[in-house]
Amino acid sequence: MYDILTLNKIAACGTDRFGADYTISDSVSDPDAIMVRSAKMHDMEFGKKLLAIGRAGAGVNNIPVDKCAAEGIVVFNTPGANANAVKELVITGLLLSSRRIPDAMEWAQSLKGNGDEVGPMVEKGKSRFVGPEIAGKTLGIIGLGAIGVLVANAAVALGMKVVGYDPFLSVNTALRLNPAVKSVADVKDVYAVSDYITIHVPYNKDTKGTINAETIALMKDGVRILNLARGELVDSPAIIAALEEGKVAAYVCDFPSDEILGVKNVIALPHLGASTPEAEDNCAVMAADELKDYIENGNITNSVNYPNATMNVTDIKVCVLHKNVPDVISKITSTFGVAHINIENMVNASKKEYAYTCLEVASITDEMVSVLEGLDNVIRVRIIR
Repeated sequence: MYDILTLNKIAACGTDRFGADYTISDSVSDPDAIMVRSAKMHDMEFGKKLLAIGRAGAGVNNIPVDKCAAEGIVVFNTPGANANAVKELVITGLLLSSRRIPDAMEWAQSLKGNGDEVGPMVEKGKSRFVGPEIAGKTLGIIGLGAIGVLVANAAVALGMKVVGYDPFLSVNTALRLNPAVKSVADVKDVYAVSDYITIHVPYNKDTKGTINAETIALMKDGVRILNLARGELVDSPAIIAALEEGKVAAYVCDFPSDEILGVKNVIALPHLGASTPEAEDNCAVMAADELKDYIENGNITNSVNYPNATMNVTDIKVCVLHKNVPDVISKITSTFGVAHINIENMVNASKKEYAYTCLEVASITDEMVSVLEGLDNVIRVRIIR
């Protein structure tokens, strides 16, 4: 039996995938795994039993990823599961920012009570909300991952010119891009030509403040900027100043802060990017499948702190989480050599500071497990029979 702790409400279509061998509850005291959406976990203490954390979503800023890696806890996310939901909101944001729709709706509501005069008042006042069409305009996309590629293709279908920048563009993603999308090697080429710019990169120390006073200065006058990725990717004082100066015509943000609320031409949305039942279901199912496969089979898919590694075995599977340093693998294999146990199959993969090694063997003793656990730079050993 395995215990799964839920820190947020997780869609039943996800939790139902675990089956009868699992207990799933928001009150588990010593879980084998945790499922989470937005709950903050940085102050949590983790028990020795905890194997993994599944984030039903893409961002993991609410999880102490490095701490988990050091404790041999694999952190999973669900890239792409909410991509369509975010894509649709980006397209909505393009139209909202172009046609001044939020201001127009608010003004229309203010006409209530004017009776037969509402029609003439509408005709007289509608010119205040004139805005450009998006067809024929250039959309710049920073980050061509699961979301960025969908946004790019949708924008092309809507008649936009699309320029994208992603220094880590994968072959699979490139193959999914519409041929009309122009991929550039320098982000400055995006800034220089774009009428609209949308950012879709993970938030970390390197991407913090990607949109700032210096980068805004490189953009066209009247550019419209959309940020449905993470609030910290855009420097708030810089965007406020650019809006006041007219350099930026509109800023669509899915992460309201006290600084930007109430600022003219800011369209602040209450973190709606993945707030669709379809996205929540997709994320829950994907996170559950990742956790179940790791718990039962030792396979890692879509981890943010350990490498992906999959190996199907017929005998015993030895899973070793360790530091990515020299000599660890040789010491692991030597342990089996000394015991005269043949290694039938082996997979090793690394991700920055950490590595994962899986071995298939016919037998293993508790004494050997203790030896493996005592090796320098070995963090955790799991035996799956």
